[in-house]
Amino acid sequence: MKSFVKAAGLGLPLMLVMAGAFSAPAAAQDPVVIPIIVDTAVPIVVNAIKPKPKATGLSKFEGFVMHANIAQITVRAKGNDLAIQTFPLSREVSAKMQQIIDKGGYQYGDKVTILYEPATLRAMKIKGKPSKPL
Repeated sequence: MKSFVKAAGLGLPLMLVMAGAFSAPAAAQDPVVIPIIVDTAVPIVVNAIKPKPKATGLSKFEGFVMHANIAQITVRAKGNDLAIQTFPLSREVSAKMQQIIDKGGYQYGDKVTILYEPATLRAMKIKGKPSKPL
Protein backbone atom coordinates (compact mmCIF):
# COMPACT_ATOMS: atom_id res chain seq x y z
CA MET A 1 0.00 0.00 0.00
CA LYS A 2 2.87 2.33 0.80
CA SER A 3 4.34 1.89 -2.66
CA PHE A 4 1.02 2.80 -4.25
CA VAL A 5 0.83 6.03 -2.21
CA LYS A 6 4.45 6.89 -3.11
CA ALA A 7 3.78 6.30 -6.80
CA ALA A 8 0.60 8.38 -6.70
CA GLY A 9 2.39 11.16 -4.81
CA LEU A 10 5.15 11.39 -7.41
CA GLY A 11 2.83 10.94 -10.41
CA LEU A 12 0.24 13.55 -9.47
CA PRO A 13 2.48 16.65 -9.75
CA LEU A 14 3.91 15.28 -12.98
CA MET A 15 0.42 14.84 -14.44
CA LEU A 16 -0.55 18.42 -13.48
CA VAL A 17 2.58 19.85 -15.19
CA MET A 18 1.90 17.78 -18.30
CA ALA A 19 -1.76 18.85 -18.42
CA GLY A 20 -0.78 22.53 -18.17
CA ALA A 21 1.88 22.24 -20.87
CA PHE A 22 -0.16 20.40 -23.48
CA SER A 23 -3.58 22.03 -22.95
CA ALA A 24 -5.03 24.80 -25.13
CA PRO A 25 -4.90 28.38 -23.87
CA ALA A 26 -8.04 29.78 -22.23
CA ALA A 27 -10.09 32.11 -24.45
CA ALA A 28 -13.46 33.79 -24.21
CA GLN A 29 -16.26 32.09 -26.03
CA ASP A 30 -17.59 33.85 -29.11
CA PRO A 31 -21.37 34.32 -29.10
CA VAL A 32 -23.16 32.02 -31.45
CA VAL A 33 -24.93 34.14 -34.06
CA ILE A 34 -28.12 32.60 -35.36
CA PRO A 35 -29.44 34.23 -38.52
CA ILE A 36 -32.85 35.83 -38.07
CA ILE A 37 -35.35 34.51 -40.55
CA VAL A 38 -38.03 37.06 -41.44
CA ASP A 39 -41.35 35.58 -42.38
CA THR A 40 -42.85 37.52 -45.27
CA ALA A 41 -45.71 35.17 -45.90
CA VAL A 42 -49.18 36.73 -46.01
CA PRO A 43 -51.48 35.53 -43.19
CA ILE A 44 -54.38 33.35 -44.16
CA VAL A 45 -57.73 34.99 -43.38
CA VAL A 46 -60.22 32.42 -42.15
CA ASN A 47 -63.10 34.72 -41.17
CA ALA A 48 -63.12 38.45 -41.71
CA ILE A 49 -64.45 40.48 -38.79
CA LYS A 50 -67.56 42.36 -39.79
CA PRO A 51 -68.12 45.69 -38.00
CA LYS A 52 -71.26 45.89 -35.93
CA PRO A 53 -73.79 48.37 -37.26
CA LYS A 54 -74.28 51.38 -35.04
CA ALA A 55 -77.58 51.59 -33.28
CA THR A 56 -79.78 54.10 -35.04
CA GLY A 57 -82.50 53.89 -32.45
CA LEU A 58 -82.96 56.16 -29.50
CA SER A 59 -82.16 55.23 -25.92
CA LYS A 60 -84.43 56.04 -23.00
CA PHE A 61 -83.53 57.70 -19.69
CA GLU A 62 -86.16 58.00 -16.96
CA GLY A 63 -85.68 60.29 -14.03
CA PHE A 64 -86.44 63.49 -12.18
CA VAL A 65 -85.58 66.99 -13.38
CA MET A 66 -82.85 68.81 -11.48
CA HIS A 67 -82.47 71.77 -13.86
CA ALA A 68 -83.84 72.66 -17.27
CA ASN A 69 -83.33 75.54 -19.70
CA ILE A 70 -83.56 76.02 -23.49
CA ALA A 71 -80.06 74.59 -24.06
CA GLN A 72 -79.93 71.51 -21.80
CA ILE A 73 -81.67 69.46 -19.17
CA THR A 74 -80.11 67.78 -16.15
CA VAL A 75 -81.89 64.67 -14.87
CA ARG A 76 -81.35 62.39 -11.85
CA ALA A 77 -81.98 58.70 -12.60
CA LYS A 78 -85.19 57.13 -11.34
CA GLY A 79 -83.66 54.15 -9.53
CA ASN A 80 -80.23 55.57 -8.64
CA ASP A 81 -79.98 58.93 -6.90
CA LEU A 82 -76.25 59.19 -7.68
CA ALA A 83 -76.67 58.83 -11.46
CA ILE A 84 -77.05 62.35 -12.85
CA GLN A 85 -77.04 62.97 -16.60
CA THR A 86 -77.05 66.24 -18.55
CA PHE A 87 -78.47 66.18 -22.07
CA PRO A 88 -78.01 68.96 -24.65
CA LEU A 89 -81.26 69.62 -26.50
CA SER A 90 -81.81 69.29 -30.25
CA ARG A 91 -83.26 72.28 -32.15
CA GLU A 92 -86.83 70.89 -32.14
CA VAL A 93 -86.74 70.06 -28.44
CA SER A 94 -85.19 73.45 -27.68
CA ALA A 95 -88.10 75.20 -29.41
CA LYS A 96 -90.61 73.15 -27.40
CA MET A 97 -88.63 73.83 -24.21
CA GLN A 98 -88.94 77.57 -24.86
CA GLN A 99 -92.75 77.20 -25.01
CA ILE A 100 -92.72 75.15 -21.77
CA ILE A 101 -90.50 77.72 -20.02
CA ASP A 102 -92.88 80.51 -21.10
CA LYS A 103 -95.66 78.67 -19.25
CA GLY A 104 -93.56 78.07 -16.12
CA GLY A 105 -91.07 75.36 -17.17
CA TYR A 106 -90.03 72.14 -15.50
CA GLN A 107 -89.56 72.36 -11.74
CA TYR A 108 -87.13 70.42 -9.56
CA GLY A 109 -88.43 66.87 -9.12
CA ASP A 110 -90.72 66.67 -12.17
CA LYS A 111 -90.78 63.17 -13.62
CA VAL A 112 -89.56 62.97 -17.24
CA THR A 113 -88.50 60.41 -19.82
CA ILE A 114 -85.83 61.51 -22.27
CA LEU A 115 -85.26 59.82 -25.61
CA TYR A 116 -81.70 60.55 -26.74
CA GLU A 117 -79.08 59.52 -29.28
CA PRO A 118 -76.53 57.24 -27.56
CA ALA A 119 -73.58 58.53 -29.60
CA THR A 120 -74.01 62.25 -28.90
CA LEU A 121 -76.31 62.18 -25.83
CA ARG A 122 -78.47 64.79 -27.60
CA ALA A 123 -82.08 64.78 -26.35
CA MET A 124 -84.46 64.20 -29.27
CA LYS A 125 -87.72 64.05 -27.31
CA ILE A 126 -88.82 64.79 -23.77
CA LYS A 127 -91.91 63.15 -22.30
CA GLY A 128 -93.30 64.39 -19.05
CA LYS A 129 -95.73 66.93 -17.72
CA PRO A 130 -94.26 70.05 -16.13
CA SER A 131 -95.70 70.89 -12.73
CA LYS A 132 -97.66 74.08 -12.08
CA PRO A 133 -95.51 77.19 -11.72
CA LEU A 134 -94.92 78.55 -8.23
